[in-house]
Amino acid sequence: MTRFEFFAFPEYFQQLPLTNSCLGQLQDASGSYSPIRIGGTTQDRATYNASLSSAVSYSVDSPDDAPESLTFGDSFMEIAAAYEGAVTIGLNRRLDNIDNTIAAAKIAKSNIANLYAIELGNEPNFFTSSDPIADGQSWTAAADAASQVSWQASVGSALDETSFAQTGVFFGVGTFNVSNLAEKEEETDSTQYVRSFCHHYYPQSASTADLVELMSHTEIVEGVSEFQSQIVAAQELDKDFVMGETNSATGGGGGISPTFGAGLWILDYVMQATILGVKNNNYSSTKEQLATVRISCCCLCMVGRKLILGARPSVNAPFYGAYTAALALSGASKIAQLDTGDSRFAAYAFYDSSNQPIRVLLYNSEYYTSGTRSSVSVTLSGIPSATTSVSALRLTGDAATTIVGEGAITVGGQTFANATCELQGTKDMEATAVTAGRATFTVQASEALLISV
Repeated sequence: MTRFEFFAFPEYFQQLPLTNSCLGQLQDASGSYSPIRIGGTTQDRATYNASLSSAVSYSVDSPDDAPESLTFGDSFMEIAAAYEGAVTIGLNRRLDNIDNTIAAAKIAKSNIANLYAIELGNEPNFFTSSDPIADGQSWTAAADAASQVSWQASVGSALDETSFAQTGVFFGVGTFNVSNLAEKEEETDSTQYVRSFCHHYYPQSASTADLVELMSHTEIVEGVSEFQSQIVAAQELDKDFVMGETNSATGGGGGISPTFGAGLWILDYVMQATILGVKNNNYSSTKEQLATVRISCCCLCMVGRKLILGARPSVNAPFYGAYTAALALSGASKIAQLDTGDSRFAAYAFYDSSNQPIRVLLYNSEYYTSGTRSSVSVTLSGIPSATTSVSALRLTGDAATTIVGEGAITVGGQTFANATCELQGTKDMEATAVTAGRATFTVQASEALLISV
């Protein structure tokens, strides 16, 4: 899933050609359209205006700023409707204007054929007593849960819909969590309105950004596992769990979000979230089935919004990690983690619907910037005996700190053109000999290797 901040969504699709081009690359890699989420902080600042001729209207002092208030019209939903993949729309709850939100929800329902879900509010953890929804009272997890189920019932009744809401939409894990909300949903017979439960995950903040820690496989395993009980709570109600928003640091800050290391983090994070987010129990081990978890990444960090801001657009380093993740998961029915999660080296195996291995992903999360580059050699066994050679695609860069335009970043020897998002250069599929069902591969620090078996 790719996330677009609410106020900027029309600009991405109307003024930045890279958006559709890069979404097309993810579609080609994965074999299906990437779901999109339109939401974020500004969904709770937005008011629907049926008479507005433009998609969105707001004013800011600087083009880098997000508006404190905005309005949007019918054409906003028409732009969303043009996308062929599943769409989640985030609407306003903070301003406590439920009639306006219902009117917007009706337009979303009538326009967007591929509407997956509607959110009623974003990150209510941060609502305060001064927000209209709180009516001067302290905003607690209990108050929020009561508000969420009440709004779900009202909007669901107005739409004549059940299973329409993406609920929770919480930042991190604390007292505001799916486990607590799920209890309220059951208590009030509101689970009928829930399509999915949602959390947001930012492992770091701009003030504490640490690329060494961000890239670490051990840290990624530990960080994602914090959501396990929330995913289980969703599964127990037979609902999807959505990681609706993520980035290396909140707001894409800290100077690390555009780096190659952040791209490697996305790759490993997607694998861990997929493993953890299993929807059903067809297999005895949750580490052996491909999940239906939806994982949203920051589009702003993958595809530079510089064209909108008056400069040249760019395909940023994190997109390389997202693209490689899409390649790894394409056509897979199961994923198994081969490592123990307690070192900086990761290994994953992917299987088709017949339980046959189709590829292996190796990731060396050792931090590299300059000097001698360490490496790890891994021998894979169990390769079909008739196989004499396997091919591999390498995701690499000059350093973990490399950003697009200031050093080389390649996937299979190719780069994404900044103007078009098209792959350019000659594709390099590395061939490795297989002897008696065994083959040895070398992965350098700050590098990943996707092996087709």
